[in-house]
Formats: sequence, C-alpha cells, structure tokens
Amino acid sequence: MAIRVKLDQVLLERGLSLTELSNEVGITLANLSILKTNKAKAIRFSTLNDICRVLQCQPGDILEYIEEE
Repeated sequence: MAIRVKLDQVLLERGLSLTELSNEVGITLANLSILKTNKAKAIRFSTLNDICRVLQCQPGDILEYIEEE
C-alpha cells in the first residue's frame, strides 16, 4: 500500500507508549497495533481525529504517501 503509518515515530517524539495512547484515545491496543504496523486497510476520521488530538499533531504527521513503482 502506498500509505504508510508513522505512529511509532510520533509516539517516540511525544514520549508516549502505545498503551498510553490506547487509554487516552479509547481504542483497543490490538486495533492501534494493527494501525502502527501498517496492517490496517482503513482508518475512521473520528479515530484519526482522536489520535491527532491526543498527540497534538496533524494527520500528515502520522500518515505518509509513498509512490509505488
């Protein structure tokens, strides 16, 4: 897929664990893990909104487009 999730990088920059983000956002650790490992096929805008609110970032800080060859 051409969209890559950079959640690990943003979490590291903010000094938060995936568990802490899970608790703050109200999303299961399993679902965040799927997102973090780029195995998710989709993300709800409401979920992206909550993640950005907690991490105080923009969607572009978490999502990156990589052109496929």
